[in-house]
Amino acid sequence: MTLLTATQVMEIIPNRYPIFFIDAVDELIPGEKVVARKNVTINEEVFQGHFPGEPVFPGVLIVESLAQAGSIPLLSLEGFDGKTAYLGGLNKVKFRKKVVPGDVLRLEVNIKKLKSNAGIGIGKAYVGDKVVCECEMTFIIGAK
Repeated sequence: MTLLTATQVMEIIPNRYPIFFIDAVDELIPGEKVVARKNVTINEEVFQGHFPGEPVFPGVLIVESLAQAGSIPLLSLEGFDGKTAYLGGLNKVKFRKKVVPGDVLRLEVNIKKLKSNAGIGIGKAYVGDKVVCECEMTFIIGAK
């Protein structure tokens, strides 16, 4: 069930095409958790070169999708609206499986620590019930 559409997400986070990767939010607990979706389609420009004849969604864009999803519960908090959540660090990044056109990424991020203008989130990206990527992200909340 869709809680927020892509258009509604754009009211929360500043990302826009061509670097906007959230198609819907299915679950949101401000300051705590988000479950979002990214539909991977063959029409994405990145597949022209990554890789011809074997399209694979780049791992760095999976992490960017997780970071965008992780910024939603932070920027949904009172006092953080209209701000930007910058990615301040990544730890324990692991890729488990290729992501290809037609896959739907389920992006789950749990905020495990929030202090002043910084937070730490644990992100996992799934295709179906398989984890394709996981990481720990540090966010810094700053003005636009």
